[in-house]
Amino acid sequence: MPPYSLLCMKPKEIQDLLEYIAKSGMAEVNIETEGLKLHVKRNAIPEAITTQMASSVVATPVVTQTITPTLVEKSEVPASVPPVAKESSNYLTIKSPMIGTFYRSASPENPPFANVGDEIKAGKTVCIIEAMKLFNEIESEVSGRIVKVLVENATPVEYDQPLFLVEPI
Repeated sequence: MPPYSLLCMKPKEIQDLLEYIAKSGMAEVNIETEGLKLHVKRNAIPEAITTQMASSVVATPVVTQTITPTLVEKSEVPASVPPVAKESSNYLTIKSPMIGTFYRSASPENPPFANVGDEIKAGKTVCIIEAMKLFNEIESEVSGRIVKVLVENATPVEYDQPLFLVEPI
């Protein structure tokens, strides 16, 4: 086994690797060690990430990540936002800090972490993004009211993709 394995990587290192691959513009990356095969392929649609574990042990740790919201001007709000939501001039955007699969709740039986109209506080979990079998709880750094959920549940998301629009309160 090589001296440094992907199995030993910390979640932040994995996230950095995925961000590097996303920014590099490479169409496809294959990394293979004795214990892990990683295949990342860029498609015309959002990025697909597949992994295969050589061993039968699969860990699913939960990593908490705090994200920084960015301001969105009124002209940048998608046309699908309800007219009431367009009346405000500035919204905060909660963006994906990584490539992965977006989930609105911890499991299909649980209610979503955040719904349209919910008031959220800084530090509240708003969703989970699964990346390489790691479930990352995404926390808001802003307080406000959810105006729009921009991503469908259980769909792939890209790094820096807008997930929620928040009206500051």
